[in-house]
Amino acid sequence: MTIKSPARIAPLANDQLPEWMQNGPDILRVNIMKTLAHHEDLLKPWNRFAGHIMGFTSTLNGREREILILRTGWNHQSDYEWGQHVIIGRNAGLSDEEIHAIATWPKGGAWTEQETLLLQAADELFKNSEIGDATWDALSKHYDNKQMLDIVFTVGQYTLVCFTLKSCRVQLDDGVSGLPSL
Repeated sequence: MTIKSPARIAPLANDQLPEWMQNGPDILRVNIMKTLAHHEDLLKPWNRFAGHIMGFTSTLNGREREILILRTGWNHQSDYEWGQHVIIGRNAGLSDEEIHAIATWPKGGAWTEQETLLLQAADELFKNSEIGDATWDALSKHYDNKQMLDIVFTVGQYTLVCFTLKSCRVQLDDGVSGLPSL
């Protein structure tokens, strides 16, 4: 699936962004951020929460987070989310083969028990809005309560992001590919 054109809320031009975004790191000038900049009162607290999920204070490691995020992006068929997190996932140590296997899961991939449980959790949250008892019990053998909450909130955060990206029809940033054709 490709992003429908045109964007429903066009990203602000760089010179229209609040000063803190203009002078901040490059990540503040990707299309999702420039779209959300239309509502700075929403963007600032959301950005703090998203920062936690992306690893500033999350109890999950980068690889675990990216498995959850990529599977969530795939489940929601979000070109933008998938494309951005293919790049981030590679930086977190996922190989191209593993990224492809996330899209085709459960058919492929040489996943550890914990990684398989993370993929199951992402799918169960997508399908049922909760992690089932068997998956929860198995995950809780590997993860403490803080980590279990971070698993749920990571999938929830990126579900919200997928809803926003697709509803606003946020366009892919330069150099970012969308969902692969399988």
